[in-house]
Amino acid sequence: MCWNPKYIVLLVASTVVTYLSGLVMELAKNSGKAEAQITRIKNWTVAASFVLNIGLLFYFKYINFAMDTITRIMAKLGITVTAPVFDVVLPVGVSFYIFQALSYTMDVYRDEIYAEKNFFRYALFVSFFPQLVAGPIERSKNLLKQLATPGEFNYDNVQSGLLTMMWGYFLKMVIADRCAILVDTVYNNVSGYFGYQLVLASVLFALQIYCDFMSYSTIAIGAARVLGYDLMENFHLPYFATSIKDFWRRWHISLSTWLRDYLYIPLGGNRKGRIRKYFNIMVTFFVSGLWHGAAFTYIFWGVLHGIYQIIEDVLKPFTDKLLEKTKIDPDNKLLYVCKIVVTFIFVDIAWVFFRANSIGDAFTVLKNSLYTANLATIKVDLWALGLDMRNMGMLMVGTLVLFISSVMRANGNQGNKTLLVEWISRRNFIIRYALYWSCMLMIIFSMDITGQEFIYFQF
Repeated sequence: MCWNPKYIVLLVASTVVTYLSGLVMELAKNSGKAEAQITRIKNWTVAASFVLNIGLLFYFKYINFAMDTITRIMAKLGITVTAPVFDVVLPVGVSFYIFQALSYTMDVYRDEIYAEKNFFRYALFVSFFPQLVAGPIERSKNLLKQLATPGEFNYDNVQSGLLTMMWGYFLKMVIADRCAILVDTVYNNVSGYFGYQLVLASVLFALQIYCDFMSYSTIAIGAARVLGYDLMENFHLPYFATSIKDFWRRWHISLSTWLRDYLYIPLGGNRKGRIRKYFNIMVTFFVSGLWHGAAFTYIFWGVLHGIYQIIEDVLKPFTDKLLEKTKIDPDNKLLYVCKIVVTFIFVDIAWVFFRANSIGDAFTVLKNSLYTANLATIKVDLWALGLDMRNMGMLMVGTLVLFISSVMRANGNQGNKTLLVEWISRRNFIIRYALYWSCMLMIIFSMDITGQEFIYFQF
């Protein structure tokens, strides 16, 4: 993963191709030609846009992975192949802005938005700096239309945006970066740890990736709000999900809805029978895993989520019938909590494959997690995982604040607005600024352990 000025050519190329594609489809639509001819032109145009953009993405992100995979397969067949190694470095944000540009192409193709005539406005849509390198993957129907409307300075937006950005920095520096220390210590030597150590590292990775990725999205949303623009929500309490399907309605919403709208539904969705539906689910989650990185661990993670969803769908009639026979209220609070816990366990098992350095390491983590702990050594072992007492305390406080904020948001359902921030802003001057400064001090005291890049920068 690399940020290099020369890679701006890649961004410009994707922008130009999708911009011209939109114009060609708009011209064809208004040409007065026969409907069949217009459809043919639009089909060829959108196909060319996808081939060129996915081709760029494949070369910069997957070419060496593909060559290495082919070499390994040939070796298994007893054929020696010396594949070339391409000297390419993954540009920052390439997966995000290419998917964002392609969504515009598809929206114009479907007549869901006009073709933007102003190249510079369209280029701003593709390269909008707050969310350029790690999302959210914006839709033209939201951001491009906002860019076409002159904005005005709004003090409330600036205040809300800055507070939202501060919350994002809190998530990253106070929680995610501390989790990373313990997680990296354990996952870089999985054979050296057992039992609760692996379980703790795996649970903290779930917390790390959530806070790390949500922090960037939160900072991006806040920065855009300062400028007068509203970005889409990218996370909605994913660890409060009551099923895997529900999890994907809440996690990385901009990607999951992109894959739903531009891959799953065009493949046929659930409209062509159960077997085809399950095939479409597996293809979608395979692509989701591959989108995250050129490694079999990511692919395995995606495929595992696809299998989860299929199993859920197969078992749903039986679980519904069981609830009916046992006369258990589906809205029962205890049942609701149990669903959340079970869903989190399966999500976290999948995270093990996402984080592990190899699939073999992932299975080692799962196997060694079953070992029971020696209670006499827990206190000594815990402080050997990379976090001292002060940083563990800061992590616990930060996690508690996140939990309180999440509960408030679950009860309030306010989209992108962080209810904790909104609640604080309504307190009196002394309480409000005491809490602001407490948050800032926790961020400042976290600077000595930062240096961790955002996880999703590598995607």
